[in-house]
Amino acid sequence: MKKIVLAAVVFFSVFAGNTKASETQTLATWLWNPWEIVNDESGTITFLDGKNVNKVYLQIDRDIPQTVYQGFIEKASAKGIKIYALDGGPDWVATKGDRNLDQLMNWLKTYQNGSSSLQKFAGVHLDVEPYLYSGWSTNQAAAIKSYQSLLLKAKSSTIALTLPLEADLPFWFDEVSYKNTFGKGILAEWVIANTSSITIMAYRDSAPMIIDLVKNELSLTGKYNKQIVLGVETGQTDEGGGISFFEEGEVFMNQELAEVKSFYSQTPAFGGTAIHHAGSWEIMKP
Repeated sequence: MKKIVLAAVVFFSVFAGNTKASETQTLATWLWNPWEIVNDESGTITFLDGKNVNKVYLQIDRDIPQTVYQGFIEKASAKGIKIYALDGGPDWVATKGDRNLDQLMNWLKTYQNGSSSLQKFAGVHLDVEPYLYSGWSTNQAAAIKSYQSLLLKAKSSTIALTLPLEADLPFWFDEVSYKNTFGKGILAEWVIANTSSITIMAYRDSAPMIIDLVKNELSLTGKYNKQIVLGVETGQTDEGGGISFFEEGEVFMNQELAEVKSFYSQTPAFGGTAIHHAGSWEIMKP
């Protein structure tokens, strides 16, 4: 009997290891160049499926026909991959910068209404990074307020579309405070409270550093009974050492991420990992 039970356990473990992470945790990636799905749709899906990706933040380019997005999402859906509409930029928090959000949401409304259930986006993922806007250095309080207004407008629009709203967040927003018409507190907590999920840009190349960077956000997220995803970098960067896994390669990255997952395995707020980004991940060394 023990042998039978052991065999069953081994079989289940092997089988579970080959299933997609969607049954447990997110494995996401950013796809910044949507023309890849125009030029090599099959290759893109093969790459994503081969890496067991189950969520893609896909950049919206309104010059690409909607039929291209529909075909790609339908094929990705068949592989168990959810596609989120990705857009954003620092200038979105500038005066009248929310027009960019309006354009995205208008495009998305038309797209969703004209698509089948298998062709629709599963959510919206914003990458705004307001600290890169010039106004952040001259009037940070105003830039923060504009950013909050933008997210609330996005939240309202996505609710109307019955889609979840997600946002990218730098790990240091837990050190940024706000005090304005939206109240007062820590900006990271405010964003967590007003989105369905966030992806922390925990861009470090070792498990201990990643684990330490995100502990506050995971604690804050737990207060709201939500989950966050931890993002890591794979591209070449001039921001100094310790940022990207570009130098170390994919095997080392996977080892470090396994350590992170193990450390946070009993933390309900930990929802998985994200690789930035598909283009650099595809060409990174083993």
